[in-house]
Amino acid sequence: MGQGRNILVVDDDPDILEVLTTVLESRGYQVATARDGVEGLDKLKTGKPDLIILDLIMPRMDGFEMYKRLKDPEQAEYADIPILLLTSLREESSRRRFELETGMEMAVDDYVEKPISPQIMLERVEKLLQKAAQAEILISD
Repeated sequence: MGQGRNILVVDDDPDILEVLTTVLESRGYQVATARDGVEGLDKLKTGKPDLIILDLIMPRMDGFEMYKRLKDPEQAEYADIPILLLTSLREESSRRRFELETGMEMAVDDYVEKPISPQIMLERVEKLLQKAAQAEILISD
């Protein structure tokens, strides 16, 4: 299923990191973790993931700032990485806060509110990776 696919999970909750790592690795995904946006951006330097699962509320650099940096035109090499937001914030309030702070629209690939069942998380991850693979095929044709 997930063989060869790399996922970066960025969340400050060690329990979330542990559960997601276990669930994703059980399906053959390679998982890297980071506890905040600073660490998340550092992890990108060691390899480009196929998907980023990103929390919004974290210390040092939150998910809003990391998302903004990933979508910066100067960071174009990261623009095609699908982003799944996994957060305790309601989607509407998150989008509004981001738009007020940045003047940009938050155009993430999927948005999931915590808590979420492992099975639903796996379905969302697989759907995003399939969508990204299809887009890649269309671009290469």
